Amino acid sequence: MSLKAVALGGGRGLHVTLTALRRVTDEVTAVVTVADDGGSSGRLRRELGLLPPGDLRKAMVALADTEGAGRLWAELFQHRFGGTGALAGHAIGNLVLAGLLEQLGDPVAVLTEAGKLLGVRGRVLPMCTEPLEIEADVTGLDEDADVVRRIRGQVAIATTPGRVQRIRLHGPGGPGEPPQGCPEAVQAVLDADVVLLGPGSWFTSVLPHLLVPSLHEALTRTSAKKVVVLNLVPQPGETAGFSPELHLDVLCAHAPDLRVDAVIADVDAVPVPDRLRRAAAALGAAAHLSPIALAGSPDRHDPAALALSIRRALDGLLAGPGEASSTTLVEQRETRGGDAPWR
Repeated sequence: MSLKAVALGGGRGLHVTLTALRRVTDEVTAVVTVADDGGSSGRLRRELGLLPPGDLRKAMVALADTEGAGRLWAELFQHRFGGTGALAGHAIGNLVLAGLLEQLGDPVAVLTEAGKLLGVRGRVLPMCTEPLEIEADVTGLDEDADVVRRIRGQVAIATTPGRVQRIRLHGPGGPGEPPQGCPEAVQAVLDADVVLLGPGSWFTSVLPHLLVPSLHEALTRTSAKKVVVLNLVPQPGETAGFSPELHLDVLCAHAPDLRVDAVIADVDAVPVPDRLRRAAAALGAAAHLSPIALAGSPDRHDPAALALSIRRALDGLLAGPGEASSTTLVEQRETRGGDAPWR
């Protein structure tokens, strides 16, 4: 039986996770954030009141059949109009998804139909079936560095020059309305063998899944092994100055009851491995360090290397009592100096 894997996130980070997971299993489900308010997605959201399609589009392309008939559709979905007119900057895939949303109404049905065009292997689901708003408490924007300001909107939070302390998620009715998780996404988490969080924009793509009550409950109830994949570099604005272990501390602060089984990080992106091990252990996890950055692009994950690291992290976790581990877990190049900066 094939491994049932669920990846939670959005944007480029989710795309690389899905690309890696395709090398591990055929049963992949992407659960995608729906709070984007910038670019083409933001324009369509404001003008049509629809679910922002951009991150959903990227996830579909990552799972598309690029060796067969889906290749042309995948390339077309990613194509953006140029010029200065009304269509400038819009990705064709965003417009197709927006049109289907207006026709069918149900985002899950829309993604199923679009998936047929691209030959998607697996499934793409929205985190929630209605667009959400992210709100953050941010310090460092005033002369008094301890003054807390509230910043609203994914783009504003991702680009703030301040330090994000905590985020909240609001449903379409505003602060008094908790977000409602997509039932199919909740069930996918409950049925999974492994669930992955990250990499990606920590506050605006990864943590929001933990703030949807039904998804949060599913993540704590599921028998799936839970794996966190850390970013290679801090994100300017959102996580500037963050150490690898601080990412885990923030995750724990937003979901203190969440237990994790494994934390994957690039060996060259962790200045002090023992600190990361301790932070991982606080979540119940083991830290797995290996080279997973793309050669020549230290801020991008190598999907093949990440797939291997995921297999190694799962090896033993999914083995039954008395079963031998099929892969030896070797942490590579970890003896370098601990005072190197986190690049």
